Amino acid sequence: MKHIPAGTGAPGKLKQAGREEALTGPNFRRARRRALLLAALVCLWGGSAANAQGVSVRIARQFGISYMPLTIMEQKHLLEQQGKALGLEIKTEWVQFTSGTPMNEALISGNLDFASGGVGPLLSIWGKTRENLGVKAVAALNSMPLYLNTINPAVKTIQDFTDNDRIGLPAVRVSIQAITLQMAAEQAFGPGQGGKLDPLTVSLGHPDAMAQMMSGRSEISAHFGSAPFMYQELEDKRVHKVLDSYQVLGGPHTFNVVWATSRFHDRNRKVLAAFVAALDQAMKEIAADPAAAAALWVKAEHSKLSAAEIEKMIRLPENEWTLVPKKILAYADYMSRAGMIPTKPSSWQDVFFEEAHKLPGS
Repeated sequence: MKHIPAGTGAPGKLKQAGREEALTGPNFRRARRRALLLAALVCLWGGSAANAQGVSVRIARQFGISYMPLTIMEQKHLLEQQGKALGLEIKTEWVQFTSGTPMNEALISGNLDFASGGVGPLLSIWGKTRENLGVKAVAALNSMPLYLNTINPAVKTIQDFTDNDRIGLPAVRVSIQAITLQMAAEQAFGPGQGGKLDPLTVSLGHPDAMAQMMSGRSEISAHFGSAPFMYQELEDKRVHKVLDSYQVLGGPHTFNVVWATSRFHDRNRKVLAAFVAALDQAMKEIAADPAAAAALWVKAEHSKLSAAEIEKMIRLPENEWTLVPKKILAYADYMSRAGMIPTKPSSWQDVFFEEAHKLPGS
């Protein structure tokens, strides 16, 4: 520190001179350089810390082998891997629901980022949120048939059901099974008769619906299910198939899709890209090695079925895990006519985010 002898000038002038020297001297220039360097480092460290922050993603799926790509994604941490390739540190939280309706409620309330389920629940929430949350599909999960099975020998077609029968399905009136049944009823009973069998339907998760029907002691005499449950039921000689959704739709159709809000989509483009890449990777693994995919699914779901039984289902030509949407508009057309959605989409792309638009969908 520089020493100033006593009595060499007025105190005010000395202080002013000291300030001028501090602001113009070499010490000031060195301090300024240090401050600029420190500021640059703070910005650099701050940016690195922000980039390294984890992105938490909440994903929901339901029961059955149709959701196998999501099970593989969870078990093999494929989303986390794809996220790292895009510079993201993704942390996932997986939950399981029995139907699409409570899943939609969780999505709307902000407690879920990705929902998955049938085309019916997707179109329902798409129609309800067009003017606000803007929920749309991220990708299709599969193309798979749905069987309506019964333990009642008197029921050969849906026209044979009586008031003594009860049909178990995931959600009355809104699940994809319920809507497919309505479409079949309209075909069988005539225009405006889509809801004719609705009073016979009961909301039940697939495991419960199967268990109650197979017990023979429940009011549930039929189950409009999905794989693997519908295949398991048909192994019992008491059970026969009444209806196949491929017959109703005139060919293969999308069973399950994944959807999200526009807000999440717009704010998390990289997360969406990583999700679709992980989904595609999982589907390719199922196609390349059905045995390994089956073994992983059986272990993850604690299934009583053997890996060989699941592998057999995977290899059935009617089952396909694909990102390509199929016959979305067929469901939308009926739901619009039935007043279940406020407007009919002009194309399947209206219901999907733009990243899927290049696919050969329908």
